[in-house]
Amino acid sequence: MPEYKAPLRDMRFLIDNVFDFHGHYATLGATDASPDMVNAILEEGARFCENVLAPLNRSGDEEGCHFDNGVVTTPKGFKQAFAQYVEGGWHGVAADRAYGGQGLPHSLGLVLSEMIGSSNTSWGMYPGLTHGAMSAIHAHGTEEQKTTYLSKLTVGEWTGTMCLTEAHCGTDLGLIKTRAVPQADGSYAVTGSKIFISAGEHDMSANIIHLVLAKLPDAPAGTKGISLFIVPKFHADSGERNAVHCGSIEHKMGIKASATCVLNFDGAKGFLIGEANKGLNCMFTMMNHARLGTGMQGLCNGEASFQGAIRYANDRLQMRSLTGAKAPEKAADPIIVHADVRRMLLTMKAFNEGNRALTYFTAQLLDTAHLGSDADQRQDAEDLLAFLTPICKAFMTETGLEVTNHGMQVFGGHGYILEWGMEQLARDARIAPIYEGTNGIQALDLLGRKVLGSQGKLLRGFTKIVHKFCAANAEHGQLKAYVEQLNQLNQQWGELTLKVGTAAMKNPDEVGAAATDYLMYSGYIILAYLWLRMAIAAQAHGDAEFARAKLATCEFYFKRLLPRTATHRAAVEAGSECLMSLPADAFNL
Repeated sequence: MPEYKAPLRDMRFLIDNVFDFHGHYATLGATDASPDMVNAILEEGARFCENVLAPLNRSGDEEGCHFDNGVVTTPKGFKQAFAQYVEGGWHGVAADRAYGGQGLPHSLGLVLSEMIGSSNTSWGMYPGLTHGAMSAIHAHGTEEQKTTYLSKLTVGEWTGTMCLTEAHCGTDLGLIKTRAVPQADGSYAVTGSKIFISAGEHDMSANIIHLVLAKLPDAPAGTKGISLFIVPKFHADSGERNAVHCGSIEHKMGIKASATCVLNFDGAKGFLIGEANKGLNCMFTMMNHARLGTGMQGLCNGEASFQGAIRYANDRLQMRSLTGAKAPEKAADPIIVHADVRRMLLTMKAFNEGNRALTYFTAQLLDTAHLGSDADQRQDAEDLLAFLTPICKAFMTETGLEVTNHGMQVFGGHGYILEWGMEQLARDARIAPIYEGTNGIQALDLLGRKVLGSQGKLLRGFTKIVHKFCAANAEHGQLKAYVEQLNQLNQQWGELTLKVGTAAMKNPDEVGAAATDYLMYSGYIILAYLWLRMAIAAQAHGDAEFARAKLATCEFYFKRLLPRTATHRAAVEAGSECLMSLPADAFNL
């Protein structure tokens, strides 16, 4: 398995030089998030991830989870690592102080989550799902529910899940069959089965709090009749076992150390959270948290893959450079001298560092949305989050999968076998474009709901930022050409959106046909903006070698990756006819 080292230099560059986290925290009044505190989280978090979690990544994949008559046991070392994590206070870094958290900004929690996910994606699923459950209870629960559940979830004594999917329905939640029948004591008897429940059963915490979508007996049809319920594994008051049991765990391609469960609710006692028939609104609080976390998994697996690939490329001897021997004292040159290997490594580097910048940019918006004192600023941040969330989830996981595939390819045949660990990263990364709403669904959400549904308002919120940036840097000596390239794409973005919207008024299929290419097109433009911000900040950086690497990678991104927007634009403009003209029965064998 590649040895993971937290990329602290790059993380600090974004925190200190690009996004000025310290000034950002001062503006929000987050005085506890001092430079010393940020540094401590980086240093100690890196130490925990490198020394405790990373060594369990390969062994966890090889062992997997164990299922025995409803009891799930995690791989060796996972439970002990979770105990260390809880003891160190990591679980509540960004949680509300009122329930035992440290109350630090969400951006610091995401910085920590990146290191956790890069060192051990499967292990990170257990606390990650819990944070999503905490956010939903905090936003929609009663004071009694918050006191009862958040105090235990925050410190890591209990963990949480989100239970949406059923065997006959995934994205179309209006088809769920799980039912919740009111009881005389104000609780509900929840009956039904849920599948693909990450961390649904395990041995790492004393209790598991399930947030379950179900329908009341008199619920309206479709998604308007969905309610959300808190269903604990063990009752909070008596400690007795609730009627929820794990029927099986899935045998998967990747993230094998993360227990993916079938959960059967047999009249389990549950408690309504939020309003009746408004459960989907409550669940979106948790889903959006999970989607940002899932998007970051693309970065996490990509970072681990890049670290393995760059070490191998420097060590592996194969052929001579086309321009003459670079290591004449050796039998052959290291493969890093070859242009095609450089192409793969620079693609990995450009996507990883660009996606990290996107993560941190989005993290600051989360801080403002939660901690900002100005209502207009909070609303602007929430609007930008609404626009960026599907892009973060889909673009980062698609490019993260590309990065892990390049990592395997750098190793050649050695990348395909178990010993080097590169194939595990590709397997682990493959789920990210699928769960928490497939990337096709994210694309429909972006184009259909967020962009066209807001009459372009949410898109304009971001393009205005890019426009101001381009205007301010139009005469930048070294980067002028790239600023103009970004400015032209930013204008084209609005024109393309108008074209799709006009076509969709005549034929709604145009939205579905354009959505995925539109999302990827958008993602490439967003990363171009962030790469220019990094390039400008790098020029003022004290480390000349570090600055040179940033500028060279920015140049590679603009010359070799950003041109992909032309292909995505052409696909969007091709319309739906070539997709929908073939009759469905013509696909039959």
